[in-house]
Amino acid sequence: MSQEAFSTADAQGYFSRMLRGEVAPPPIATLLGGTIEKVDVQAGRLRARYEASATFLNPAGMVQGGMLSAMLDDLSAGLVDASLMTGEGVVTLNLNVSFLRPAVVGTITGEARFIRRGRSVCHVSATLQQDGKDVATAVATCQIVRPIDPAR
Repeated sequence: MSQEAFSTADAQGYFSRMLRGEVAPPPIATLLGGTIEKVDVQAGRLRARYEASATFLNPAGMVQGGMLSAMLDDLSAGLVDASLMTGEGVVTLNLNVSFLRPAVVGTITGEARFIRRGRSVCHVSATLQQDGKDVATAVATCQIVRPIDPAR
C-alpha cells in the first residue's frame, strides 16, 4: 500500500513506525488478522481489514462476540494511536458494543471515526461490516496517557 494512504500525527510515533514495518504490530492485531488499509488523522478516520478464522467461532458456528469486540477496540484505539505524538499511549476506558447480525469466517472490514478528540479523552465510533452489511458497532472512550516508554 502506498504511504499516501497513511496520514498520522507524528511520523516518528509508534503508529507511523508500525505502518512502515519498523516495529511489529501489537500481537492482538496479528491474532485478529488485522491490516490497516487507510488512516487519515486530519479527517479523523481509520479503515482496517480483519480475517475471521474458524478459531473465532462459537458453538453456533458464528464469530464469537468477544472477537468482534476485540476488532472494534483495535479500530478505536488504533485511530487514537495514529493521532498521538512520540511518548504518548492510549488505553480504552469504555467500549459499548452492539451486535447487529452474525459474522462468519472470512473478511471483516472496519472503520473508526472520531466523535470528539480531546486533549486527554477521546470518543470514537467504529463499525464492522461483512459482505457490505453492518455486523457490529461500538462507541469507545479512550484516554491518552503520558509519558510512556519512548522506545515503544
